[in-house]
Parts: sequence; C-alpha cells; structure tokens
Amino acid sequence: MKIGFIGLGIMGKPMSKNLIKAGYELVVLDRNPSVIDELVGLGATVANSPKEVAELTDVMITMLPNSPQVKEVALGEGGLIEGAQPGKVLIDMSSIAPLVSREVCHALAERGFEMLDAPVSGGEPKAIDGTLSVMVGGNKEVFEKYYAVMKAMAGSVVHVGEIGAGNIAKLANQTIVAVNIAAMSEALVLAQKAGVEPELVFQAIRGGLAGSTVLEAKAPLVLDRKFDPGFRISLHIKDLKNVIETSHEVGAPTPLTSSVLEMMQALKVDGLDIEDHSSLVKYYEKLANTEVRR
Repeated sequence: MKIGFIGLGIMGKPMSKNLIKAGYELVVLDRNPSVIDELVGLGATVANSPKEVAELTDVMITMLPNSPQVKEVALGEGGLIEGAQPGKVLIDMSSIAPLVSREVCHALAERGFEMLDAPVSGGEPKAIDGTLSVMVGGNKEVFEKYYAVMKAMAGSVVHVGEIGAGNIAKLANQTIVAVNIAAMSEALVLAQKAGVEPELVFQAIRGGLAGSTVLEAKAPLVLDRKFDPGFRISLHIKDLKNVIETSHEVGAPTPLTSSVLEMMQALKVDGLDIEDHSSLVKYYEKLANTEVRR
C-alpha cells in the first residue's frame, strides 16, 4: 500500500517514520526541506503538491496545524480534490473543528473520495514510540480497512461515530488535559508556597484518586523546569478555541475550559505560547510570586 503523508512537524515526522518502519511505502510533502531530506533518507519519495500526492497514492494522511490548512490542502488550488479518484481515502489526523471535517468530507465525497477524521492524543513522546491514541470518525467499513495503517502509529485506535466524531472526541480530550494541567499547577504552587516540597506531594498523591496520565507526564517536567514543546501552548489555545466554538454551537457550556483558555492567553501575552502546555504552571507562579522545582 502506498501512503501519502502531508505535514511533517513535531507530530507528523515521527508518525511518518513509524509508517516506514511498519513497511509502508510513503510519498511525503512538507515545507521544511530538511525534514523532507530526512524522510527521503529513510526511503520516502517526494511530491510537489497535494494533488500529486493524491495521484500517486491510495490513502492520504494529513497532519496539519488547524482547519484552514486542512481545507487548503484538501480543497484548494492544487489540492487533494484535484487528484481525487473514486475509492481513494483521506485520513485527516489533524485536530480541527468538527464542522470543517464534515465540510471537507462532503466536498470530497462528490468525487467519490472517502474521508476519516482521526485526531490523535499523546504528544511528541507517544508519536515517537508509536503509542498515540487515535479517535476516529467516518464510515465504519473504511475505518476497518485502514485500521492497520493507523495502528502502525498508535497504541489505541477507536471508532467513535460518523465524520466529525473523531474531532468531537479530541475536543473532549483537550478539555480534560487542559483542566488537569491547570489543577496540577494550582496544587503544586500551593504546596511550594506553603513550604511543602512539591516533589514529595507528587509522590504522595500519584497513587491515589488524584493520580492521572497527565500528572505522570507533566509533573516531572514542571519539577525539572523542562518546558520544551511536546505540545505547544499555542496549539492548545487553538484546540480550546475549537472547544468553545463547538460548545456554543451545540449549547453545552464550558466554563472550566474558558477559564483555562484565558490562562493560556495570558501566557501567550508573556511570549510563552511556544513552550509546552505544562508551562501553565507559570501562570500560577506569577500570581503567587514563587517557582515550583525539586
């Protein structure tokens, strides 16, 4: 099977590498020449446009920043739709607005081009080791046909409903992650300010009800002051904006999400939006005039 992969950023590059490791033939497209060279060195070939990717491959995967980029690659001039043939499939693994997933899907369907929306969770570490969680919306038969392709990049691949459902699940995921990081940050700053070592608080609570995957992944980064981006605050801001937009459309208030979004916006004003979302602790540290560390 020949797979097209468009978008070789923090997540897309390791995901594409795992597809190559699994034995798939890859055609890649990205704006970064050095990343393209790296993938070519591993056996991938290069396309010059999304249209060419669609012409050369059976299934296309996109891993792009947001809704406008997905629409442009799929439906714009020189886009996938121009190389579309009946039976070909787009698996969009970007995290975008659910309504955009449906819009793109319906436009492609007019050319007989199937689509799954399949956003991922787990950040760069899980993209590297191939243990991402994938939430998939779209035709169940198409999902089953390409399950093995997605599983080559993931530890968990779950079909959650029709097109757009994958991104609804991702928005729910991003809400839970954001609120967890905020709660963890608030608690660690409280411990630091009260004179109790945050490291010991982390060790004391991790095995109880407060324990979580978020706590395990992010507390050590905070304690070690490691804020290199596994998942940038700027991208989490994008996701939370999509949460709020979708929540307004369906009538589901999201007051906690709105609060965390404003915290992240404050960090953006301070120039910290390029850091990992664990930098949310810095919002609380600024308020409390303290710093959490081991």
